[in-house]
Amino acid sequence: MAEQNIPRKGISEPSYAVHRSSNSNAGPSTSIFNQEPHDDNDRSNTPPPYSGPTTPSMSAPRAPPPQNITYPGLPHLDYRLYAPSTFLLSADKSEIKSYETRLSTYPNALVSLIQSVATIPPKPHIRIVGKSSDGSIDFDVTMNAMNLIVPDADRKGKMNYVRIIGPGEAGFRGDTKETLAPDLGNLDNWARSYCADTSSIKQFVLERIVTNWDTSYLEGRLLSLINSTAYRGHCTVSFPLTHSRVVVHSPDKVNRFFSNVTKVFTGTRKYEVIKSIWPYADVPRGETGRRCAVQEEDVWFNDWKDAIRHAVLGRRRGWVTGEDRLEFLMEPRPAEQGNPSGWGGTPRV
Repeated sequence: MAEQNIPRKGISEPSYAVHRSSNSNAGPSTSIFNQEPHDDNDRSNTPPPYSGPTTPSMSAPRAPPPQNITYPGLPHLDYRLYAPSTFLLSADKSEIKSYETRLSTYPNALVSLIQSVATIPPKPHIRIVGKSSDGSIDFDVTMNAMNLIVPDADRKGKMNYVRIIGPGEAGFRGDTKETLAPDLGNLDNWARSYCADTSSIKQFVLERIVTNWDTSYLEGRLLSLINSTAYRGHCTVSFPLTHSRVVVHSPDKVNRFFSNVTKVFTGTRKYEVIKSIWPYADVPRGETGRRCAVQEEDVWFNDWKDAIRHAVLGRRRGWVTGEDRLEFLMEPRPAEQGNPSGWGGTPRV
């Protein structure tokens, strides 16, 4: 009886590479072995012939695509688009600007950016300031009006759209001044024209605006409201917009200082040909059949007049929010009851 070779503990047999004849039609049983042993460290990283394709269950799970985060009480928007990569917000918060080379070189990159940032609105405000005769501030209150142009998610009043500059319309069409030509028709053509422009200083701008909002009507109602508090100073009402411009600027050839000096002599080639329009209503106030994105101006005023009056009498400097509506109802000030006496408007000692 032949002696059987039994591997001893701690000693392994040599490995052999498996080969299949490319000309053979035989099955796996016809596989032959290479007679020369291979060290394990010399093995190829190629999977053996019997390895099957990787199934989805064997793959590492893919990260889910990013989803918009919703915030209760706030308009349903993708707020990440207010601060895209490489963009910086101006000190007055009116615009964001980028000097990224890619956006001034590749039309597809520029178009993709503009299409995404056009889907979010500007931030409209209502600001009321009262000053004394010496210029000192008696009150300075601001209200956020963004929720008046962006309806709740379950409502269908959203009216925003994008508009490209039309034929015969004066505007910055790639020159340092407003012109009536050229007329390139669509965003893709304008992006190609901008990227092909060899000017050292140029910029492409998306502007966000609010339309059909009767600010003159609101200004009159708010001034009358402040007058009802017996305020004796000078009151102004304004409607500033923030986050209203997206600017793609050509990259600096040398540095920012050099670009600013060059701009003085050559000017800036401007492409201000596209607007993201956010209507307060479909037609101006007073027209028949008017439909608002959220509510009429007088409805808003009646909802907020008590809170505004409450904040003004408290000499507020800051925001007026829903908390002021609660405070007015729960903690009324003595001056809010009966006829108020004159106040403000004179220098403080």
